[in-house]
Amino acid sequence: MRLPLRSDYYAQVDNGDPFAPPVWRSPVYRTPECLIMAVQFFRTLWWLIRFIIRHPLLDLAVTATVFVYLKASWPGLVALAGTSGTLLVVLRFWRPAWFRRFVTVPAWSRWRWLRYRIRWNSVLDVAGLTEPGRSRVLVPILGKVTAGPCADRMTVRLVGGQSPQGFADKADHLAHGLGALSCRVRTGPPGRIVLELVRRDALAIPIPAMPIPSQPDLRALPVGRCEDGTVLALRLHGTHLLIAGATGSGKGSYLWGLVRALLPAIVAGLVRIHACDPKLMELAFGRPLFERYGCYAAAPSQIADLLEADVTAMQDRAGRYAGRQREHTPTPDEPFVVVLVDEVAFLTAYPPDRKIRERTLGALATLTTQGRAVGYSVVAALQDPRKEVLNIRNLFPDKVALRLDEPTQADLMLGDGARDRGALCDQISSHPPTGAGVGYLRVEADPDPVRVRAAFVSDDDIRAMTAEYAPARRVVPVPALESGAA
Repeated sequence: MRLPLRSDYYAQVDNGDPFAPPVWRSPVYRTPECLIMAVQFFRTLWWLIRFIIRHPLLDLAVTATVFVYLKASWPGLVALAGTSGTLLVVLRFWRPAWFRRFVTVPAWSRWRWLRYRIRWNSVLDVAGLTEPGRSRVLVPILGKVTAGPCADRMTVRLVGGQSPQGFADKADHLAHGLGALSCRVRTGPPGRIVLELVRRDALAIPIPAMPIPSQPDLRALPVGRCEDGTVLALRLHGTHLLIAGATGSGKGSYLWGLVRALLPAIVAGLVRIHACDPKLMELAFGRPLFERYGCYAAAPSQIADLLEADVTAMQDRAGRYAGRQREHTPTPDEPFVVVLVDEVAFLTAYPPDRKIRERTLGALATLTTQGRAVGYSVVAALQDPRKEVLNIRNLFPDKVALRLDEPTQADLMLGDGARDRGALCDQISSHPPTGAGVGYLRVEADPDPVRVRAAFVSDDDIRAMTAEYAPARRVVPVPALESGAA
């Protein structure tokens, strides 16, 4: 049944043409001013209640100030300010960590929020990150800002229909517009993202070799520093690690950093290192150490034999564990084995002997697919992360990408979209004091890359480690070859 057309529902638009069809529009009703004022009053009251509940310390300070002023007027306020300043100074020197947590960080975070808030709307409008609405432009909401020593983390609530990829594509626009060196987009709760704005490079200064831990943790081996100042702790037990970087990017610092962190466990017989050094330049410094507490191989055929022996031992151990246990616990009888391979591309892509390539690649594939649960971990380093060089790249759960030659190699190494999320491997400095050891770490449990730097383990550090933990060997002099004798 169709309702009749009533004048209080519709109004005809005036038209001078008597033959024109009628045009009907809904009438406009004026909202009473008293109703508007009531809505605004309750809205303001609700905002005030929320503000009071969410800022208890500020409420306490305001209450104390008003109470002191009512009781002692201006002299009381002066005494209150002096007492508060004295307490802050005492707290600063007595408990620096508390002062930084409860005073410095909140104050800087609020100040940074105000600075970013002033530029927020204009920067997002120019970057094209706003969305047109029915009656106004929709702008993502700037949430909490946490100020760090080198970078600020801000939470952003997205407009309905936006995706984090849009912000990742505009990361350079956001960095320049908000006055930061770089901007990285981190995943957050549904409908929210976290922007990490880097103000200064915290990893520009080389890091000296980390101290040897007294009790190594195979799930957290200290090898360097993260960008936020925390210790870079790499996990080996239960995973595999792939390190990629151009020549001189600092891959050796990661390899020797792991060996240095494992030394007490190696001496105790809980860990064995099987070193594969086809380049004969990096791991040869610690050959006495590896030969005493593990194995060392340099020739491609010897490396293939070593890896195949590891596969046999791993499968024997898996047969003993079958139906009895699912996790490996290092013991002197069944130690944790770390297969350390430097320049793995020399073994999987470049050797002229096809059979050696196939043997090496097959052994590495077996170790990386079956060795995690039975106490075998593969740590491999290479320069070129392409599939043509190492087609088992995806079998390494944890990866470190150092300085790379091409922008696309960051995604090849760390996964699609890694460069958009801030892994700028092609922009790392080639100057060794500035960029050697700097890279981006992506672990299996977190898709977001983290900027890190490995501590520099010098030749003197390696010699000291070898002299302390490996016995001295008698050096047999080699007679010099005359011209043409070779």
